Parts: sequence; structure tokens; C-alpha cells
Amino acid sequence: MQRAPLALADASSIPKDDLIATEQVFPDRVGEIYHLTHSANHRWYFASEMKRDEAFLIKGWDSGDPEGAHFAPHGAFQLPNQDPVAPPRESIEIRTFIIID
Repeated sequence: MQRAPLALADASSIPKDDLIATEQVFPDRVGEIYHLTHSANHRWYFASEMKRDEAFLIKGWDSGDPEGAHFAPHGAFQLPNQDPVAPPRESIEIRTFIIID
């Protein structure tokens, strides 16, 4: 859609010191989520004008690559000069484990 696209950080540009562990409080439990400090060294990408039949896959962890990414910073943002009444992005986040033998 045309408003509030999803941005995804290149995990290789995010040093561990830039991640801040924060409690995520739910009515029945307390979890943990990471917030990200700002750095001009972070590399961000976004998919503009995605269609309903397109998907953005975010790899958050890979046991076959222990030195690879373990976090996938992402979030919506406003584009400069975007039309405030343009169709907004709608998203559903599904966390899935894939096991390959």
C-alpha cells in the first residue's frame, strides 16, 4: 500500500550494543522485546506500494548459520510527502519455524 510502508534493517549493520532489551508486559506474563538505538550506520530497506498478493519474508534466525542474524529490526514509517489519505499498509505478522532435514 502507499502509506506507512514496512522498513527492515539489514541485520549485519546492527551491532549487538545497539539493541536494548525491554520488558514486554502482557496481562498474564512478561516477555522481552528489543528496541533499537539510532545509528547512521544502520542500513534500512523498504518495499513501497506492495500489493495484497505480495509477502515480505523476514528471516530472524537460522540454526544452520550460528554467526548470522539473530534479530530482524523492522517497523512502519512515514515517507516524506506521502498522501495522508492514501491506502495504509495492513500487515499480519506470523512467526513460523521451518525444519529442513
